[in-house]
Amino acid sequence: MTEGASSSAETFVKTAKSLHLLTLTPFYPVLEDDARGCFVAEPLPWLEQLGVANSVIGVQPFYRRRIRPNNSGVPARWYRFFALPGVFGLPTSGAFLFARVLDEIRRLHEVNPIHVIHAHAPLPCGHAAMLLSRELHIPFVVTVHGLDAYSANQDTGYAGMWCKRVSRLVYRSAQRVICVSEAVRNQVVTGAAAPVNTAVIYNGVDPQTFTPSNHHSASPVILSVGNLIPVKGHELLLQALHAIDHSHKDFSWEVIGDGPEQPRLQMLARELGITERIRFLGRQSRSQVAQAMRRCTIFALPSRYEGLGCVYLEAMSAERPVIACHGQGIEEVIEQGINGCLVDPDNLDELIDTLTVLLQREQLRRDMGAAARKTILQGFTLAFQAARLARIYRECVI
Repeated sequence: MTEGASSSAETFVKTAKSLHLLTLTPFYPVLEDDARGCFVAEPLPWLEQLGVANSVIGVQPFYRRRIRPNNSGVPARWYRFFALPGVFGLPTSGAFLFARVLDEIRRLHEVNPIHVIHAHAPLPCGHAAMLLSRELHIPFVVTVHGLDAYSANQDTGYAGMWCKRVSRLVYRSAQRVICVSEAVRNQVVTGAAAPVNTAVIYNGVDPQTFTPSNHHSASPVILSVGNLIPVKGHELLLQALHAIDHSHKDFSWEVIGDGPEQPRLQMLARELGITERIRFLGRQSRSQVAQAMRRCTIFALPSRYEGLGCVYLEAMSAERPVIACHGQGIEEVIEQGINGCLVDPDNLDELIDTLTVLLQREQLRRDMGAAARKTILQGFTLAFQAARLARIYRECVI
């Protein structure tokens, strides 16, 4: 521990008051989209109950459209910073972000000493937090939310190698690298090429927002929530629904989210003749997603690239049977056939069979949903997540 970090710890211990956490994140709710970065924002009020005061800095590159802050919950102060567009600009973006926020954070630290910086994602926020830690002698942690822990999958050339080098430096310098699943931790450790202090803290869900409902639709509703991009598996699910169309005449599919795949999915639905069964609802608010979880019969998202997947936890909290994929972070939560179902990625036949069984067996759906909510209540709520985070913060400063 550096001299400055030791001094920070001593201040905290002597005052015996709340620990001051600075969150540095590109993911955070905004007025236009209260679901954006909800996995960062929603644990913060729970942390405050545990004596962790929060200051939040939201960041975005200058070339992106300006956002309007959402002042509900713990508000964020937003900063725009210079960065080169695309993957090539990612390795240097943390240095530009550091230069942009240094004076503001220094003033904040002088008025209300910061005990820990929590950065979300290694680039750019983790890199900026590492530089802030060196400059201001404040310990930092970084959370890795996805399987592309080194941002190298976006570019296999020089830019990708550069991203990997900077990410490695961030992970080695952090007091703790927080991973949202063991699958993510394996990616971090495998690529680090040196010891890294990691911890797995699963995302939590608010069981008072994502609640069960005794109301059941007259006809089965299959729900998917996620960006409309190829890795989410919407096309595979669409093909599976076409395959069961002849044996289940009354089901519908609701799709929450938007993205570049929507026109192609709509065209494929027309070609398969099942357009009338599908409702593309676009991006929805948190309350609307919770309502959709309550009214659906089955939640299905056969995504093949998920660090964890908060939407699965939310559907489980709403007591709905979930279909996800083997090899993803959610596999660490779902017990096959007990509190959910897992299929192999891109396995159409397996997905068809699983959907068919769940649609045919109402009692199985009820039992699976009840077991799913029990799983959430026993270890995957926001309260559990906040307690685990608070423990790590205190370990970093004491």
